[in-house]
Amino acid sequence: MAKVGVLTIGQSPRTDATPSFQKIFGADVEIVERGGLDRLTEETLDAIKPEGSDTVYISRLRNGQSVEIGKSKLLPLLQDELTKLEQDVEVVIMLCTGDFPTLVTTKPIIYPDKILVHTVQAIMTGGSKLGLVVPLEKQRHSLAKKWEGVGLELVTAAASPYEESDIAGAAASLKEQGAELIVLDCMGYNETHKLEAKKGSGLPVILPRTLVARIAAEYVF
Repeated sequence: MAKVGVLTIGQSPRTDATPSFQKIFGADVEIVERGGLDRLTEETLDAIKPEGSDTVYISRLRNGQSVEIGKSKLLPLLQDELTKLEQDVEVVIMLCTGDFPTLVTTKPIIYPDKILVHTVQAIMTGGSKLGLVVPLEKQRHSLAKKWEGVGLELVTAAASPYEESDIAGAAASLKEQGAELIVLDCMGYNETHKLEAKKGSGLPVILPRTLVARIAAEYVF
């Protein structure tokens, strides 16, 4: 049986996300999970809170709550878990659309941010307008930065996948700003969020979670 690793920047297991992967992989793939915050307890989570100008990420804890994470504090924890995870799997999926160029691995690792950028480039022509739905207002700049250089105009709206939020309204605002395609720019968004975004905007919507799972399935099979 093939083994695929899923590395979350939060805590594993990601019971909200891995069923989407398993549905696409089928019964012949075993998913092995690890999380950058797995070793932390509720009492020690303050250690990873973002400070100053640090890049802010948001992810899910195993109790279902969300947590904001400072990237500089996350990276060493994430590297430790990746080093353990890669010993047990054939390929690793990063469960975050942020960029992690400093991570070191001996196994193939699938980065959603790279897949998203190249997929959108293959679909849209230069000068087109891309709409991004991001989890937090404070992430608008950092998450949009990876789209620099793709030759597209960007418009953004914030709506969290981890709390009750108006995904449809965010998508509708992007259409009003001229977006031609919408990306839900976080691995926390699910199939229901995609449907809400499509309903709110009437536009094509890319869901990173299922896109990345299909790429991984191509590699495994």
